[in-house]
Amino acid sequence: MTSADPLSSVISSLQHDKIIPDVIPTDFNPTMLFSIVWPNRSEAMLGNELTVESTAEEPTIDFTPMNMPVEQADSLSSGDEVSYTLVMLDPDAPYRKDPIYRSFRHWVITGLKSPADTASKTSNLTALKSKPATTPYRPPGPRPNSGVHRYTFLLFQEPPNLVIPESAPEHGAALEERRSWDPIKFANQYGLKLVGANYFLVRSEEQAE
Repeated sequence: MTSADPLSSVISSLQHDKIIPDVIPTDFNPTMLFSIVWPNRSEAMLGNELTVESTAEEPTIDFTPMNMPVEQADSLSSGDEVSYTLVMLDPDAPYRKDPIYRSFRHWVITGLKSPADTASKTSNLTALKSKPATTPYRPPGPRPNSGVHRYTFLLFQEPPNLVIPESAPEHGAALEERRSWDPIKFANQYGLKLVGANYFLVRSEEQAE
């Protein structure tokens, strides 16, 4: 794991906390770096521990400038604007030791776009939210005594003209409708390509039994 190869750091972290293979296939090859930043400046950084309070509000998505993958560069050169879907999920619902609701869907937002080319090429670029969230953001809220939860963000490159029908389960916002969701099945259904991942940890409150 070296600073010269930050994408390797992503893989190493995901393997260390077993997000690969619990959520992400073992053949995952990231091509994008991104960070998640809450209004209070808390940030998801590949396995750092945050609190329920610090992640209560909807965050922003910051893309990290780097060499653009060939397919993305080809798309831009042809005049098409690349867009992304971000999902947030909890693979440890309701309990880390017994995740019968893997994965709980916390957030799905499509149509994310990079800022204009005139933006800085050295600092992070806040993604533009061009559409309302498909699944509204639901902040972490682990059950007491449920262990450490690995809240995971997956970034997908979208196919042209992506539409998630109103009848799709991803529009379900009620607690029961968010349970037992498969992000990889969702991606395969809509032609999404997984290009990045990030995550943070939240430790559940300990209460006397």
